Amino acid sequence: MATELQVWWFLLCVVSAVNVLALSWSARALHGRHHTLPAEAYASRRLQLVLSAGYVLGCAYRSALPVFDVQRICLFDSWLSSVIVGRSVATVAELCFVTQWALLMHEISRFTGSKTGKTAAFAVLPLIGIAETFSWYSVLTTSNLGHVVEETLWGVTAAMLVITLLSAWPLCPQRLRPLLAGSCLMGVGYVAFMFMVDVPMYWARWIADEASGRQYMGLAQGVADASGRWVVSHQWEDWQSEVAWMSLYFSVAVWLSIAFIHAPVLERPTRLARPTPAAG
Repeated sequence: MATELQVWWFLLCVVSAVNVLALSWSARALHGRHHTLPAEAYASRRLQLVLSAGYVLGCAYRSALPVFDVQRICLFDSWLSSVIVGRSVATVAELCFVTQWALLMHEISRFTGSKTGKTAAFAVLPLIGIAETFSWYSVLTTSNLGHVVEETLWGVTAAMLVITLLSAWPLCPQRLRPLLAGSCLMGVGYVAFMFMVDVPMYWARWIADEASGRQYMGLAQGVADASGRWVVSHQWEDWQSEVAWMSLYFSVAVWLSIAFIHAPVLERPTRLARPTPAAG
């Protein structure tokens, strides 16, 4: 295995191990807050924990057994490294992650009273469901055009999250504004990465395939191919184009998922009843 590839894969595994430990710590920390959080807030954060576990463990699996889907390239000669398995794990993990987004957006929108935010919160999961469908289309047919649509939808969804966070700014307590600002900056960075790096990368690959006259597979043929064919490659050149997004996806995105578990509980202050004047 090339030295660069070996170091990269080792770092992915180390980060994933730390992420699993962080998830375990988060579970214990949340349990410790059981009696201090309102019942509804605790139930919401516990659901975030379950969904985060799906994402963290899914990313850990894909870090240990990375796969370059369209090219059917993997690091290890095993059916567990096949595209059909890796993409299935990714689908479940990503739906868990985006459900976390939707729940947080709904919570913020309810706090701010934003009808636009609530509509966006309900739209997130269907949009990513469509994105996953296009992802499977690309994986099975080997046409990168589906990935262009997929990543565009992810970028749009992230932009909706940022808008929802910004809508909370006027009502956000002063002590939480630095956290809100940091979250917005991360969201803007993600949107910029998607539309300036990820989407153009897949678009360029599709254009190159079209120019070379690449023959795409049918869906049935793609299922058979993704299930039974994997190409083991230990050459850095074969993986180099995937390093940036995989590294960020299996680290920063996972940290964001874990952070959702610890999101501050937004509650409007209870108005005290105005005292009744004493009878004169």
